Amino acid sequence: MFGYEYNLEYICSYTLNLHPAEVIGPLAEGIRANYHFAGGQVDGPKLRGKFRPVGGDFATLRRDGIGILDIRGTIETQDGALIYEVGSGLAYGGEDDYEKAIKRDLRPTVPLRAVVRLQTAHPDYLWVNRLQFVSIGELVRATSEVRADLYALK
Repeated sequence: MFGYEYNLEYICSYTLNLHPAEVIGPLAEGIRANYHFAGGQVDGPKLRGKFRPVGGDFATLRRDGIGILDIRGTIETQDGALIYEVGSGLAYGGEDDYEKAIKRDLRPTVPLRAVVRLQTAHPDYLWVNRLQFVSIGELVRATSEVRADLYALK
């Protein structure tokens, strides 16, 4: 074991509102569902602002109940900077989630874990271009939102 040192720096928390899922349907690799962003709030010591109502999570629910996340969106900071977010990760459903999804019997919450990159040209936020981020949160179906904390992995 190597035991490399690292730390996680808390950047912000966010609530991301979702439009109803655009379900493409069962495909060979699983159930494809696109979750388009309806907006959201970003609040923390390093980033504050909102998610613009563009982008989405283009997810695939595999037959083993694990969701594969493909995230793309834009944060607009309180001072007007635009920051592009791109990420991938997993939604941790139960082993029977695929069959439940076919029947529209969905869990009320689903844990989400993602690795995220942020990109901007704004001079006050160039530091985001140099970091890897980790998002830890959950999908809350009743409110159609994602709630998560964002950390910089250093």
